[in-house]
Amino acid sequence: SMPFLLCLKKKKSPVPLGRSIFPKHTPPIQQNYQALLETCLKNKRLFTDDTFPAHISSIGTGALLKKLPRNLQWKRPHALHKSPVFYAANRKQLDLCQGLVENCWFLAALEALTFHQDILAAVVPQNQSFERKYAGIFHFRFWHFGEWIDVVVDDRLPVNEAGELLFVSSVYKNVFWGALLEKAYAKLYGSYEDLQIGQVSEALVDFTGGVNTRIKLAEAPPDLWDILTRATYSRSLIGCQTHLGIYLPSVSLSCIQTTKVLKNGLVAGHAYTVTGIRKVTCRYGPENLVRLRNPWGKIEWKGDWSDSSYKWELLSPKEKILLRKKKEDGEFWMSLRDFKIHFVDLVICKLTPDLMSQEDGKKWMYSLKSGRWVKGSTAGGSLGFCNGNFWMNPQYWLNVLPVEDSKKSPSTCNVVISLMQKHSTKHRNRAPHLFIGFLLYKNMILLPFFPEQYQESNRKLPPSFFTRHQPVNKHQVFLDEREVTHDFHLEPCVYVIVPSTLEPQQESEFILRVFSRKHILREMGGNTSFTLSKEIVDRYEGKIWEDFFTKHFEQNPEINAVQLQRILNNISWRNFQSFRLNFSLDSCQGILALLDLNATGTLSIQEFRVLWKRLLFYLEVFQKRDTNRSGKLDLVELHAAVQETGISLSNEVCNLMAIRYGDPDLQISFESFVCFMLRVEIMGEAFRNLTQDGKGIYLRESEWMMMTLYS
Repeated sequence: SMPFLLCLKKKKSPVPLGRSIFPKHTPPIQQNYQALLETCLKNKRLFTDDTFPAHISSIGTGALLKKLPRNLQWKRPHALHKSPVFYAANRKQLDLCQGLVENCWFLAALEALTFHQDILAAVVPQNQSFERKYAGIFHFRFWHFGEWIDVVVDDRLPVNEAGELLFVSSVYKNVFWGALLEKAYAKLYGSYEDLQIGQVSEALVDFTGGVNTRIKLAEAPPDLWDILTRATYSRSLIGCQTHLGIYLPSVSLSCIQTTKVLKNGLVAGHAYTVTGIRKVTCRYGPENLVRLRNPWGKIEWKGDWSDSSYKWELLSPKEKILLRKKKEDGEFWMSLRDFKIHFVDLVICKLTPDLMSQEDGKKWMYSLKSGRWVKGSTAGGSLGFCNGNFWMNPQYWLNVLPVEDSKKSPSTCNVVISLMQKHSTKHRNRAPHLFIGFLLYKNMILLPFFPEQYQESNRKLPPSFFTRHQPVNKHQVFLDEREVTHDFHLEPCVYVIVPSTLEPQQESEFILRVFSRKHILREMGGNTSFTLSKEIVDRYEGKIWEDFFTKHFEQNPEINAVQLQRILNNISWRNFQSFRLNFSLDSCQGILALLDLNATGTLSIQEFRVLWKRLLFYLEVFQKRDTNRSGKLDLVELHAAVQETGISLSNEVCNLMAIRYGDPDLQISFESFVCFMLRVEIMGEAFRNLTQDGKGIYLRESEWMMMTLYS
């Protein structure tokens, strides 16, 4: 232990933590939404938020001010539209458009959120409206450095003289949830100006508390399509960004400097949402396609598989009709090959970290520790500075344990480690991010040289340990980003994590998160940080059966109606234990005809996954509306169930469908409800894709026959 003591003598005495002038992260103001709402209702007045006033100070102090109209006004939605709506469940996603704030990164993440109604409902509480219990007050929830916080706003929004919203707006002018959510996010981070620069990955984590996987598309793994498939059909949010025109290892997106539309229709240095994937069958063979959306709601890719591309003529008429949208709405398809060329980063945010490990449906453990780098005490900097102070950084003891429930004990365990720095000011963009990273060291307890006092106590490792041993992640790159995340495959044993800034004597607070199947995490050298450990299980019903389906389709890449019937009727539900499916062969033939876009007479795993996702959703709606638990819906319950799915159908159409799919008493079973809803959704999608004016469509005879006879 001599080097340890000598090293201390050479340095100044550490500054006691209590005396350090430390730039602590300013936590957001907590307001009680329910109490404020009740007070406003009692006093019959509309809420005005003094903590984020309807004033230029809430917009900011920088470049954004130059873009504002002269007569900027703040107005409530009731003054902007005769019948404002907070959130319209019957509107399909992707109805938001970017405003003057150049926050494409935020909007791309927000649009990814709309694909998962349960996750969206956690961020955007749905029991809010402009009618019932309206008092001009709304609230939203964000994951903020380790905890979920409630952000309250009033509904005064900045508009121009014509009464048009200056920032985020909806395609449907009476829908205001997007504008109010953006206001709450601006309040959380200081001002609208503070949303000008950012990364998709940051907003995805703020909406979910999830863990990010970032894939550099120039070095994409060979199984990228499989990763995208798992991400698309599980509960993941996916965003991406284009090249800036020059290569930068790490970029934050600000459309102010990079609103350059390229000849191919893409915007340089811009964030997009991945909204879907599809393997299509061309005359020359299969092609993997990725569907993307520009948050501007316009300006699209012009290359292969764009709206006007000749490539669509290579598909069957039905596949072409249901996939191609000839609209300037910002959404478009492109091949996976072109996607890898024209986009630089792919960010996938998962609620559980099983994307890369394929350990679906398992229990995961999540530990969080808060810490800080303090000058003269724990701000040692990175090893690269060769200053002998690296050991002073906070050190964390991580014991990765084997999992008992594994059928065969794996030689390595999947471990995800995330380090996130907190900004020290109320305004997220006033102080630049520090360059941060962490090193991971292995197995020191088993090493013969390791002194006994370190094995038995909780003391930090000495400087000599770090000069003698190589970290597991030798090529750690320090990034000036809010969060640095790495996936590891580690043998079960003891490790030490050392988070640091690139340069010594740089101060900041941070949180360290570790995800694995089973581990123990603690701080070495004391217990100065807050600890949180919990088990996370994604109880989403779909995950349980994913392995079963994958194995089944490995043996039979395409299934016919008889095989489909066998699969569906053999499912036993965890969340609905008394519920058994009873699909007839006729129903399965009808389902197959609806989903078989390339007219093969069979379903691939891709088409089956579409069915499975809808099946889970329909089951949830059906159970909710079958109030007397009869296993059938009457006409009134059917109307309510259809409305619940977000689809608008007239009474006449609903009644006709009850005659077509119901029993003699017009009662609809779950199996009939599935067939009915699939037909409604697919025909609705076909109409929306084909119509030019929203009123009618033009079809060739062959297309009409394909859509009506084989569906």
